[in-house]
Amino acid sequence: MAERWSSSALALGMVALVGCGAHTSLVASPTGQALVAPRVTADAPAADPVAVDLAAVVARAVEAGGGADLGLAVVDLDTGATAGHDADAPFRTASLSKLLVAVDVLTTGDVPLEDLDLLERALSLSDDEAMNTLWDLYDGMGAVERVTSLAGLTETRAPDDAAQWGDVEMSADDVARLYRYVLTSMPGEDRDFVVDALSEARSTAADGFDQAYGLMAPGTDAYAKQGWMWYLPGDFHLHTAGVVADRYVVVALSVQSGVDEQEAKDRLTAVTGAVVDGVAG
Repeated sequence: MAERWSSSALALGMVALVGCGAHTSLVASPTGQALVAPRVTADAPAADPVAVDLAAVVARAVEAGGGADLGLAVVDLDTGATAGHDADAPFRTASLSKLLVAVDVLTTGDVPLEDLDLLERALSLSDDEAMNTLWDLYDGMGAVERVTSLAGLTETRAPDDAAQWGDVEMSADDVARLYRYVLTSMPGEDRDFVVDALSEARSTAADGFDQAYGLMAPGTDAYAKQGWMWYLPGDFHLHTAGVVADRYVVVALSVQSGVDEQEAKDRLTAVTGAVVDGVAG
């Protein structure tokens, strides 16, 4: 999924591929048809939730990551407990910035149906052309500042180049805060729109990129957004962020160098797999 790049960026030899997606408790069929689970929302907490030692879970997950440059945040929506590793470190978001723009667009009020369609495509199909249009129509640079204030983000920055929405910077903590804002503070109709769109993604993105890693790995009970972006000669920004088992916000951001695409995906899947196993008890 190719992000729009300015001529100045190309002159510096930067090449990027950006994408995002989502996953439900049911994986996509071999034909690519999305198998969608019922919509999940975050309403009242479960009665007497069992607390999990999230610090221990995070420690095991970081060890499983094999030395990747990693920002990791885990939040228990039932108990409010949090844990993380370098969770305040900013990373270029790649397509995770689409979630930020989605919050801003929905907050504007009456959104035209054609723009809602673009937004749904940007979230569910990882459609970069839809994102390009929304970024221009809704003042993407301003959206970063507006949502930062709205959701109480602390390590989120707009890109230096207004054309490069994949260069929005966020920390793992801020992505987790954004998910919490969507689930607990947005009006129900807007929250449902975001969750529904994330729950309809396919394992293959609009540009053909295989998103079946991290929280979208087969068998994972989660809905999530994926992000990926290459900066030549060798930095691969690879992210996965979403909600596991309707209870845990999990955000894993990484920059990986000196490994191929599959190894990078395997590393991040090992990280999230350790988290999923840990919170499952």
